[in-house]
Amino acid sequence: MSRRATQAVLEALEAQSLRPAILFEGEFASGWVRVWTGDFDLTWEGQTWIGAGALIGLGTLEDTTDIVASGTVVSLSGVPLDLISLAIAEARQGKPGRIWLALLTPDREIIADPMQAFSGRLDVPEISEDGATCTITLSYESRLIDLGTPRNWRYTHESQQALYHGDMGFEHVTSIQDRDITWGRG
Repeated sequence: MSRRATQAVLEALEAQSLRPAILFEGEFASGWVRVWTGDFDLTWEGQTWIGAGALIGLGTLEDTTDIVASGTVVSLSGVPLDLISLAIAEARQGKPGRIWLALLTPDREIIADPMQAFSGRLDVPEISEDGATCTITLSYESRLIDLGTPRNWRYTHESQQALYHGDMGFEHVTSIQDRDITWGRG
C-alpha cells in the first residue's frame, strides 16, 4: 500500500520528539467501537476515540510489496467479566476494522492525516479468562483472503436465473459454446 506523509508528519519526525499513537476502529452489531493507545479520550475525524492505554494490544502489521493476504489481531486485556457476553453477542464475522498510526502534538492533538496501517474484516473473536478479568482477541483478515475462495457462479442460464430471475442473457450459452463462428469473410 502506497503511503504519503503530510508535511506536518514529516516535520514531527524530523523534530525527533515523537508522540506516537495507534488508533483502532471496528464495526460491531450495535455500531462502531473506537479505541486508541492513550489514557484520555481523543477526537479525530468527528469521532471520539476512547483511551484504552495499555489495555490494547496489536499483532504484527505486515507491509510488503507482494500481493499477500495478511491479517492481524487486536486484543483488549483487563476487560471485566460482565462485558464478555456483550463481546460475544456483538462480534460479527466479516465486519470491517481499521488501524491507524498517528503522531500527536505537544497539546495532545492528532497531527493531520494519520497513516492507515491495516484494513480488514473480522475473522474470529477469541475470549480467554483467568477468573477475575479476561482478554478479548479479535482476528482480522485482509480482503485479499477472498482470492483463495472458489466461486460457484458460472456463466450459465441456471446461474443467471438464480441471481436475476427472468433475465435471459445466458439462455443460449450451451447451444453456442462449441460452435465455430467465423468473423468477417469466410
